[in-house]
Amino acid sequence: MNPLKPHEPLKSPTEAPNIDREAHPQQVVFAEDSAVTKAEKLERHGGPDHDLHVSPTKRIKINPMDIQVADENGVTKSERRRGVAPIKSEFLVYPPGTERDRGAAVQDDDAAEGAAHEPSHRDSGGRGKRKEKSRGQNTARSFGSSRDEVGLCASRMNRPEFSPNKCQFGEKCKFEHDLRKYLRQWKRADLATFGGICPIWKDRGRCSVGWKCRFVGSHMEERLTEDGREELVLKGNCDIDGSSTVGDPTTSIGTVNEISTQAKIDLMKRKFATPKADEYNKWLDTLAQKPEEQRDQRLNEAPPESVETPFGASTKESQRQAREDERARYLSPPFLPSEKRKIYFGPETPVLAPLTTQGNLPFRRLCVNLGAQLTYSEMAMSMPLIQGQKSEWALMRAHESETTPPAFNSQSASTVREYDHSRDLKFAAQISATKPWQGSKAAEILTQLCPHLRLLDVNCGCPIDLVFRAGAGSALLDAQGKLDKMVRGMNAVSGEVPITVKIRMGTKDNKPTALKLVDRLIYGGHDADVYGGGGSGVAAITLHGRSRQQRYTKSADWGYIANCAALINRFNEKGDELSDTVHEPDPKTQPAAGKVYFIGNGDCYSHVDYQQRLEEAKVDSVMVARGALIKPWIFEEIEKGQYLDKSATERLAFVEQFVRFGLECWGSDEMGVGTTRRFLLEWLSFAYRYVPVGIMEYLPPNLQDRPPAWRGRNDLETLLGSDNYKDWVKISEMFLGPAHKDFRFEPKHKSNSYEIEAEG
Repeated sequence: MNPLKPHEPLKSPTEAPNIDREAHPQQVVFAEDSAVTKAEKLERHGGPDHDLHVSPTKRIKINPMDIQVADENGVTKSERRRGVAPIKSEFLVYPPGTERDRGAAVQDDDAAEGAAHEPSHRDSGGRGKRKEKSRGQNTARSFGSSRDEVGLCASRMNRPEFSPNKCQFGEKCKFEHDLRKYLRQWKRADLATFGGICPIWKDRGRCSVGWKCRFVGSHMEERLTEDGREELVLKGNCDIDGSSTVGDPTTSIGTVNEISTQAKIDLMKRKFATPKADEYNKWLDTLAQKPEEQRDQRLNEAPPESVETPFGASTKESQRQAREDERARYLSPPFLPSEKRKIYFGPETPVLAPLTTQGNLPFRRLCVNLGAQLTYSEMAMSMPLIQGQKSEWALMRAHESETTPPAFNSQSASTVREYDHSRDLKFAAQISATKPWQGSKAAEILTQLCPHLRLLDVNCGCPIDLVFRAGAGSALLDAQGKLDKMVRGMNAVSGEVPITVKIRMGTKDNKPTALKLVDRLIYGGHDADVYGGGGSGVAAITLHGRSRQQRYTKSADWGYIANCAALINRFNEKGDELSDTVHEPDPKTQPAAGKVYFIGNGDCYSHVDYQQRLEEAKVDSVMVARGALIKPWIFEEIEKGQYLDKSATERLAFVEQFVRFGLECWGSDEMGVGTTRRFLLEWLSFAYRYVPVGIMEYLPPNLQDRPPAWRGRNDLETLLGSDNYKDWVKISEMFLGPAHKDFRFEPKHKSNSYEIEAEG
């Protein structure tokens, strides 16, 4: 009986209206329920009592789960989670909501370019201290070696068996002279990939590495000589009389900017003349010493006879006249920016960034084939160039496809005065210098020895500690006077080649200095009159929307890039009305195109990103870096204005293309195959991060998002998306065969570092 209402019987809770029979439904069983962690329990059940025991930092880590919402058709789908790539649930390895449903832990990309610059807090060995996780760069990476057990003497490499060249070392030579013994005993078996046919010989009709080629069986034969002996000869490499037809192997594969051995020797012996740079640097040194001389002169000189001048006007006038007289005593810079070759940046010219390690010739060539309009060499250091180091000069090599003119919209012709599109080309060089004299000397040498350069770019953004501490790279952001002198000096000696700079927002977070630097480069600083007045004459400025300290931990600040673009756009439109009379630009010191181009850089991963940056930030073009490493066809997407869902087969074809280009560049011998494999693995360490647009739940993709574990639409797509280094090696073996027994590969990231036990 109901004590409150005696006339009504009591009802059980399950019979009451609007109450579900199953008030507490059974929780979904997850794969990890055998060992449910405290974080998982809090994540599933929550509750104010639990939240009191969880720190704010931990709450941030465990809270961002998928929120289930229904669309207009009543279909339930997950809202996009920040920092996690939105992959359709049917392609996820682990169900949504499980502890393992997290974005893959990928080190920030600047850690792949240099060691972290923050002070390290290493374990001092005390008890109870947690061991630090490996982070940053593998500073002492080793790749082993890929060489023949005993090499073939160079005097035999491209010669018929019975007609070798004379070996200058004779019996003391440590290499093999017996060709048949070398082929039988010391050389590894021919590769069976590419149908067993040497791709270089197939395309060019000759192979520059001759008998050392890993496909030599496809371009060798035995012929019967007049005396009845059987002689081994190379097809296409020799004429009937035995004379070699290989010639220069670099020109035979279509590369440019190759310097002679004699030029490198002259540089090493300091016999290479740089008259313009020497004269300009002498002029700069004199200007730098003049203030001290004037101070000493004022201390030693007797006071002049009394001359009544109000407010010291005569003193200021005499100082000005002294500067003019001093400037007249020395040669003026022989080349002004107005005499440079005209260049153009526009919406139709997406730029491939200068990339450390990955920006090699084969990768640039692949990107050009896919629509990249402008390319840069890897950053080269000025001093090794000046000293003739072979490894540094190898960075200046370019493929003939990079010497063709970039895309150009004829409607833009009115914006560039006297622009000759037929003389323009795609390839540019980037250098780093610690002092102005190094920049000007390297600029004169490069323009003399490398005829195929669109422009010379000064790196002012490299965050690597080794470069920064030497005063180069991003250290120049805090030495704006030095950078100004460097650009002026390079402009004076670089002939018709324009000078540009690539900068970051600044060296420290929340303290951007790029806007001030841009103002100084285009208008000139307070001491500009000492160097002839006006701006530095920089032809273009590229701004990466991050600081050195920030690295890649946050998204690029395109709002700040837009602010800098507004300053340059105002300068281009009406420069003499923008600032006071002190900063009015001198027409003689302005860029040849009549304007300063401005390129934005940071987090461009799709054609949507590219167009958005152009429209919102008002930049002339956008530079693509990591986006191109992860999906090189981003340039094709930009050209067509749509997403391209490349199949796994198409992506594997790009890998094959890279291998072919690598063998052409580095050779098809044992060493060339090893070098190609190494740089292929370097690229795959980025390329695996691509998530096909066909399995994504939301577009556009975000470069900062990290995917949870996923499976592809077929086995090959899953393999290409694997983060396991063994799978990268497996992909390389599809085209390069088993790795050499001494080959090793260490990824740049310490947290992903392994030693490869090469099979075979």
